[in-house]
Amino acid sequence: MRQLRFTARGSLWNALDPVDPELRETVDYIGVRRHQDAYADVVNRRSWPELHSLFRHDTEIVLDTRAGELRSIVGPDALGEFLDQAMARFEFFQFVVLSTQVTLDPDDPDRASARLYMCELRQGAGDGRGSVAFGVYHDDYLRADGHWWFAHRRYHSLARTAPDFAVFPFPDLT
Repeated sequence: MRQLRFTARGSLWNALDPVDPELRETVDYIGVRRHQDAYADVVNRRSWPELHSLFRHDTEIVLDTRAGELRSIVGPDALGEFLDQAMARFEFFQFVVLSTQVTLDPDDPDRASARLYMCELRQGAGDGRGSVAFGVYHDDYLRADGHWWFAHRRYHSLARTAPDFAVFPFPDLT
């Protein structure tokens, strides 16, 4: 018979979880990382309908491309339309996760956050010119019905090579 015990994440949910508490953090971390990788795969294949399996209908995505005002998009349909328009000028586009820091919420086993560094490898459709863009996502995740979702997303451009190499300060989230 499995013994009930409470852990540092300390809830009855942990005590009733079929996964041993020592493994729960790893299982949750892998779940969030798989979610991030699924997003990269959707973007690389330009398979916008699949955004519905990653983003809730009310997820806000805030974009800071350093080219003007912040832009706010809500939901997977609006995000897919934005990405499709933004990527139309590229005949080649590859979204690459460089590194990520996932933080599981110690007070709520169904919440997590992450900082994800990425780059985009791109080639223009008209001129064939290659460019690279670097950025960082600050994400909040919510698990509902055993599935991780993007609950809120903030993107900040960090640097890009086109038209000239430009570097931007790290975003102040305070």
